[in-house]
Amino acid sequence: MRLMSSGGKITGPAQQPKITSYRDLVVWTRAMDLVEACYKLTKLLPQSEIYGLSSQLRRAAVSIPANIAEGHGRRNLGEYLQHLSIANGSLKELETHLLIAGRLNYFTANEIAPALDSCAEIGRMLSGLIQKLRQRKLQER
Repeated sequence: MRLMSSGGKITGPAQQPKITSYRDLVVWTRAMDLVEACYKLTKLLPQSEIYGLSSQLRRAAVSIPANIAEGHGRRNLGEYLQHLSIANGSLKELETHLLIAGRLNYFTANEIAPALDSCAEIGRMLSGLIQKLRQRKLQER
């Protein structure tokens, strides 16, 4: 599983550099990419949705990398895990908003497929990171 970024290159478990910033996390980078994709999608929504679905999509998308970053900056592992859990919840919320927009025929399946694929990838990455951190937390006891 690839969890870190090193100068734009994804590294595997054998060559993982030390993470010094949340910006070193591939999951954060992918979440930032998803924010951009969602902002582009919301520009396709009708004006009537500017304070509704558009706002909800953007808010949920922004929450994902923001919570990854905030959790990384917390003092203890428990708080970090809590923020990763919030990021995961926001990811599921975003996925639901995308599916709603598709059901309302605001987007075609082809338009939302890349964003939904990103949601799945980020979800796997978050789960892996949460699992690794929980193992570390158990070892610290």
